[in-house]
Amino acid sequence: MLTELICRVFVKNHADVQNPRVRKRYGTLTACVGIFINILLFAGKFIVGTLTASIAITADAINNLSDAGSSVISLISFRIQAKPADREHPFGHARIEYVASMIVSFLILFIGISLFRESLDKIIHGGEPTDPSLVAIIVLCASILCKLWLFLFNRRLGKKIDSSVMKATALDSLSDALSTSAVLAATLIYRFSGVELDAYMGLLVALFIFWSGIKIFRETTDSILGGAPDGEVIDSIKKVVFSHPEAIGIHDIMVHSYGPGRFFASAHVEVDGAKNIYASHDAVDNMEKELSEKHGIQCVLHLDPIAVGDEKTDFLKSEALSAAHDIDERITLHDFRIVPGTTHTNLIFDLVVPFEEKRSDDEITELMQAGIAERQPQCFAVITVDRH
Repeated sequence: MLTELICRVFVKNHADVQNPRVRKRYGTLTACVGIFINILLFAGKFIVGTLTASIAITADAINNLSDAGSSVISLISFRIQAKPADREHPFGHARIEYVASMIVSFLILFIGISLFRESLDKIIHGGEPTDPSLVAIIVLCASILCKLWLFLFNRRLGKKIDSSVMKATALDSLSDALSTSAVLAATLIYRFSGVELDAYMGLLVALFIFWSGIKIFRETTDSILGGAPDGEVIDSIKKVVFSHPEAIGIHDIMVHSYGPGRFFASAHVEVDGAKNIYASHDAVDNMEKELSEKHGIQCVLHLDPIAVGDEKTDFLKSEALSAAHDIDERITLHDFRIVPGTTHTNLIFDLVVPFEEKRSDDEITELMQAGIAERQPQCFAVITVDRH
């Protein structure tokens, strides 16, 4: 494929996508390609739009100029994020990519709003009629093909190196292709039927652009605020942990992203409390090393020794789980242990409750304690509620 050939020619060590220097080369490549193509499209459309008095074509040209500006922002962000960690930024600079994506979304929103106002003004007050020349049609067709190629190019590389900026740029290119298609349709309709739809297509283009900006803004906001971790990251952690026979269970997985490819995580790994503690600790060390070397995840694993094969513990755990499912079938529990006493037995465990459960932690705790007391009057539940 052309994209693969370009990567092999212009990106040294193109397969090592976790390497910050390689990511920087990919970012530089896509940004330079985007700047070159968008400047050409801007020049062609602006000239044609001015000569034909088409507000839609001229606005589409300005949109291409903003895309070139977005590519410049992407280029700067990739150069900054490639900088090594320092005293002020011990986790590196990769999160600058989220800031760059946010700036791109603002530029797209600004273009969308401006185009909407211009088109609306032409509909209300009228304007110079459009000249649907053959040159305009050729330029618009070429623009659509270029933008579709840019969409596929940026989407492929965005997935390859997990770049939010490239994914945002790909989505913007697709929106451009759709909006330019609308302008082309209006030009063809006017050329063959005389029906003037230029300003109305301008409104449609504006809505395409605006929606694209909103989507990029929302996705970037989730990354900055700290959205739920990617399922692949969680699966990678679980797969490595359970590949070691010492691991019985895993819970309390927490993942923090400091930019694409920069994951820091922690989790609790359950092991047999009757086994040698040094052997279990050695196994956990091996899990951490494997996660770092194979998946680039810096993970700290906490050792949780639990009773394995104890009939009384297993029975009381099943009673507690039954009481939990009476409240909500989605509730699970972990870190279960018992502390026998003279008059009663404490059941100590963490209760994992989904975010969708509207009852408060205190209400759920009371319901659990009542459910366990009903089943096992001699037991008292000491509960820590976790939201899943």
